Amino acid sequence: MRVLFAGSPAIAVPSLRVLSAMETEGRGVTLAGILTNPDRARRHGHSEPTDISAAAAAFDTARGESGLSPIPQLKPETLDQAARESVAALAPDILVSFAYGRIFGPRFLSLFPSGAINIHPSLLPKYRGATPIPAAILAGEKETGICIQKLALEMDAGDILVSERLELSGRETTASLSETAGEKAALLLRQLLADFSPAAARPQEGEPSYCRQIKKEEGIIDWAKSAARIDAQIRAYTPWPLSFTNLGPDTLFVLEARPLALPAETSPPGTVLGTDREKGILIQTGDGILAVSRLQWQAKKALDWKSFCNGARGFIGVRLGDGE
Repeated sequence: MRVLFAGSPAIAVPSLRVLSAMETEGRGVTLAGILTNPDRARRHGHSEPTDISAAAAAFDTARGESGLSPIPQLKPETLDQAARESVAALAPDILVSFAYGRIFGPRFLSLFPSGAINIHPSLLPKYRGATPIPAAILAGEKETGICIQKLALEMDAGDILVSERLELSGRETTASLSETAGEKAALLLRQLLADFSPAAARPQEGEPSYCRQIKKEEGIIDWAKSAARIDAQIRAYTPWPLSFTNLGPDTLFVLEARPLALPAETSPPGTVLGTDREKGILIQTGDGILAVSRLQWQAKKALDWKSFCNGARGFIGVRLGDGE
């Protein structure tokens, strides 16, 4: 089975690793190529490849030791006729997609005789769309999961081939949950392709819900919300766009925190009440107190709360998010 793998961010790297390993082990899989987003300017204006592109280059060393050729990489700006011709030249049998970031049209999908499958980190039909992991954290879900579905023209609406549930502790961040989901998805993909049967798919059941792209300004902390909701936001928006507030003209990122069950205070939301030697900096919210353990001024390094307080004299008693 010749596989074209489409993906871009780090969450998809374990699945690519599994496909490469299956080829090396002679498990009936050949990596025909990789479809990923073009290199983009990131740090200091330098162009950098996607996580998938960088991982593929690293895997090529191990593949060479096994007598395999480097994995061809395609990085088109759009999936136009030229891109389709490049894909067709690789003669893939099946498309495996995980967080590629583009919509596949009918002419593109027609290139794969054995069809196309998509890995999605939620329990479909819940949280169809681009940001299912932050959406689950924001909603306070007790569980989420991985689904591998037949790729349909309607977003994330394809029949389910295989799925697995993941219990949530309530302390996950998008970064940590993405890492877990990526590894779980790779194992699920390996099991599926070892005995692949498109006919085994089942329709999605239940009312679908949707999640959208996150905008940077959504990271602004509204201190009038409850401590629990602000905590969920902080975890959902780690590593991007992070959650932040202001103190006068300065931007302060709140990186790690926990809601506390403490007696109600009468101070306005956003007021820095004091510190607790075990829990951190205590900030009043609209409902409850948030204990902040890690912070960062914009353009400065991240600090634990004790180090932060040592360098921020007069911080106790200020009101955050109150404009300049």
